[in-house]
Amino acid sequence: MVDQRFESLYLFAACRPGTDETFALALPRVSADAMTMLLEHFARQLEPGVHAVLVLDQAGWRDARALHVPETITLLPLPPASPQLNPVERVWLYLRERYLSHRVLNDYEAVLDAVCRAWNRLLDETGRLTTLTAYPYLTASAIP
Repeated sequence: MVDQRFESLYLFAACRPGTDETFALALPRVSADAMTMLLEHFARQLEPGVHAVLVLDQAGWRDARALHVPETITLLPLPPASPQLNPVERVWLYLRERYLSHRVLNDYEAVLDAVCRAWNRLLDETGRLTTLTAYPYLTASAIP
């Protein structure tokens, strides 16, 4: 008998479009609680006086009514079924294609290690996030 269960890991990230600035958390599940955790940790690392706008899709588990959104963050939901407008989607595609596809990992710790290594390798590629997230509709005007 073969054990066909699997464990998942989800990488949550906030990327400043057109720059290499980013923030990420690897979590074992997707839920409103997990998203709230990302928002709280992200808000803590913002410089004093900075307000961030996060563009995100309208996945059901990200229902804004179920989230605790810090005062220093505004959520900007994209229209339904429009992943092509979300800059982080190209980041996920790049990570999958470049570092994470076609791999068999033994357990959750191996998945966590592979995802963290992939993320850190991406960050080591100076300018890569800038290229992946420089959507014209987000970078048309200077973002201070």
